[in-house]
Amino acid sequence: MPLVAPLTEDQMDPALRDEVQFFKGPLGVIPNSVRTMAHRPEIARAFTALNIAVMTSEAGVTPEFKRLLGYVSSFASGCMYCQAHMILASERFGASEARLNDVWNFTDSPHFSDAEKAALAFAHAATQVPNAVTEDHHAALRAHWPADEIVEIMGVVALFGFLNRWNDSMGSALEDLPRSKGEERLGTTGWTVGKHI
Repeated sequence: MPLVAPLTEDQMDPALRDEVQFFKGPLGVIPNSVRTMAHRPEIARAFTALNIAVMTSEAGVTPEFKRLLGYVSSFASGCMYCQAHMILASERFGASEARLNDVWNFTDSPHFSDAEKAALAFAHAATQVPNAVTEDHHAALRAHWPADEIVEIMGVVALFGFLNRWNDSMGSALEDLPRSKGEERLGTTGWTVGKHI
């Protein structure tokens, strides 16, 4: 059971309700995490603006790859809620079957480029507590990505740092669509719905 019950759309501030419709595109639903933030509309509004800024692709970090980065970050943190959301969003943004099946084990996969592997390894290391990013991670990123794209990559990791903490601590209930996608795609990774029922 979640710590705080999420608001329904009808209970939300009307202006905020309009703003959070954005989430239905990438996820098919307004996440319960955002519905819970809506108890304080300014938090939900700021989070939505940050999410849009981070997940909008400005250059070579594609919308599909940003969702895969979010998945790897969530996998490293152990957040089952965000893993299910990001595997769903990765699929909705065009990730191939091969990439969806291999992302949790990207280092051994032929379906990711060296540049993508460097970014995914950085995301995995940056998520760990204590932080596990090394100079080798920095060198690998710089070898493949320009500064602005490194900022985009880090933006995804930082966004999911917030979300992973929020959803695991609040016990956000997983919505039906992401839950079914987690069950379908993530069983071999040790994924379970856990506390997010």
